[in-house]
Amino acid sequence: MKTPAIAGLILASVALFLPACSQAGINLENTRVVLAAPSKEASLVIKNSATEDLMFQAWVESADKGEDVPFAITPVLKRLAGEQQQVLRILYSGKGLPTDKESVYWLNVREVPQKSREENTLQIAVQQRLKLFYRPAGLPGKVTDAPGELKWRVSGKDGHARLEVSNPTRFHVSFGSVILRRGSEAYNAPIDMVAPGATFVAELPGVAEDVRSADLKVEFQVIGDYGGIARHESSVLNWF
Repeated sequence: MKTPAIAGLILASVALFLPACSQAGINLENTRVVLAAPSKEASLVIKNSATEDLMFQAWVESADKGEDVPFAITPVLKRLAGEQQQVLRILYSGKGLPTDKESVYWLNVREVPQKSREENTLQIAVQQRLKLFYRPAGLPGKVTDAPGELKWRVSGKDGHARLEVSNPTRFHVSFGSVILRRGSEAYNAPIDMVAPGATFVAELPGVAEDVRSADLKVEFQVIGDYGGIARHESSVLNWF
């Protein structure tokens, strides 16, 4: 049969038209940025790991993209030589944010594709997004103690369980993972972060509403200011 030969010819023909994919060269020194008052400036090192020059663009935005942002970035747009680095400065205007709790914004760094010398080359604008925290001076407590202050409970709704976490502190708590355990059973909870004074509710649609048990506990990993992971464990209240 000639089918394999024909199929191979078709695949080879298609491959001729498949564009190459350019590789990103931008690397960021940290996974988050903390601007701690009374300082009005923070910085982030951007590295070009490629041998070719590239250009990057940076900006700050809020979760609500229509909100004004009290930060300035410099440089906003920059060509970076191969295997070189650039310090990105984030400047706070000094007004507009609460002074009794942390605020969070998003710092975006996008690699701007350069014109390729080769035809049929797919160029992708790779964008990295980091949390930018503004931490006022004089907040009560320590950010490292915040995970131990969290309150966890399990509730039920529409036949399935929900895991709720309340944060009574003035700091954000970011999670690497959250696992609800009942004996040998483990359930992953989709919780990324809980804000100061807020409660986050994670739906657990695959977990029966009667998950409550005396040996219920939560194991969670917290991401610190410098990207390190700290493991914690807490008891859970059953509240139905």
